[in-house]
Amino acid sequence: MITVTEATMAIQVRTRTVGSEKLPLRESVGRVLSEDITADTDLPPFDRSQMDGYAVIAEDTRSAPARLKIVGESSAGHGWHHEMKSGEAVRIMTGAPLPLGANAVQKIELTGETDGIVTINESTKPAANIVFRGSEIKAGDRVFSKGERVTEQMIASMAAFGCSSVSVSVRPIVGILATGSEIVPVEETPGIDQIRNSNAPMLAALSLRCGALPREFRLADDDLERLTGRIAEALETSDVLIITGGVSVGKYDLTKPALRCLGAEIRFEKVSLKPGKPAVFATLGEKLIFGLPGNPVSAAVTFELFVRPALLQMQGSLQPHLRSGHAVLATPVKAAKERDTYLPVTLSTDNKGRLIANPTRWQGSSDFVGYSRAESLVVVEAGRRLEAGDVASVLFL
Repeated sequence: MITVTEATMAIQVRTRTVGSEKLPLRESVGRVLSEDITADTDLPPFDRSQMDGYAVIAEDTRSAPARLKIVGESSAGHGWHHEMKSGEAVRIMTGAPLPLGANAVQKIELTGETDGIVTINESTKPAANIVFRGSEIKAGDRVFSKGERVTEQMIASMAAFGCSSVSVSVRPIVGILATGSEIVPVEETPGIDQIRNSNAPMLAALSLRCGALPREFRLADDDLERLTGRIAEALETSDVLIITGGVSVGKYDLTKPALRCLGAEIRFEKVSLKPGKPAVFATLGEKLIFGLPGNPVSAAVTFELFVRPALLQMQGSLQPHLRSGHAVLATPVKAAKERDTYLPVTLSTDNKGRLIANPTRWQGSSDFVGYSRAESLVVVEAGRRLEAGDVASVLFL
């Protein structure tokens, strides 16, 4: 039995990166950048006004109220491209370029205009209400790095720098194969001793969230020959294969024997982890194969710890692992004696602004209803008990 860290390393060293492709900017959200994005211009590209008002020479307003002659107007898209002199002012709008000679903007609420003369009722200082050229970013600066995942918030910046298309990593194809004679498709009504296939849709959704392209294959029953054939079929068109169920040591746990029949090399088959101890990782050539437990919560947790990082690493992500942090426990929690334990929790804040971890009400690794509200996993080291009020490590889902 190996640790979670050892299992993660075993996967990491055997995970290759996929290629890249160009996509229209609008289609790039959720994908991992395979190139740096740099600014092709200063932002702002010129000194501009922060508000509606009057561009002035600050020294002219020192003995306010000051009366200045209005010599022009600068609006967004239509600047006043002359040089302003002492005793003059230019009417200016928010976002408009600052005229030459001006060094401040006085907001309109502190002025009054009559017959081409503006009265500045309060003095102003140099640089007041101006955003200077290049103060946000300079041409040639890196805006986003290769390996960052594109979010909706990044689109405006990329568009502003002329990125009509961007280079992103190809989506790895993830085959998903649920096993077990007791499993029936979601759309069917289970018979006696049967359950619906809840794991495959969940794993497909989790893979999709990682930027991968999931493909669900037909269910495989507990027959070694048929299971071996189904695994071989799925591997033909998959970069990564997730098999759920059949990974323990019972009579009908046939995933590992089937993998051995195909010549796959099993890298680990037992992890010091609760839930998820019987998780399996194997390789066949460059293909990655994950055997996840059949219990839904175990499958979800082992996906987050092992499959997710591999899928994002394949795409060159700078942050393949779940974000970690700390939270105060609302109730006591206890780990298994010999295994690190990952407990589902919801998150809230108390009146002191502290992040509070509230363990969900669940009955173990088969309780997917209890797990469905989880926002994070509290990590408790093997053999430890943490009390209410203790600060615990958490992984944000």
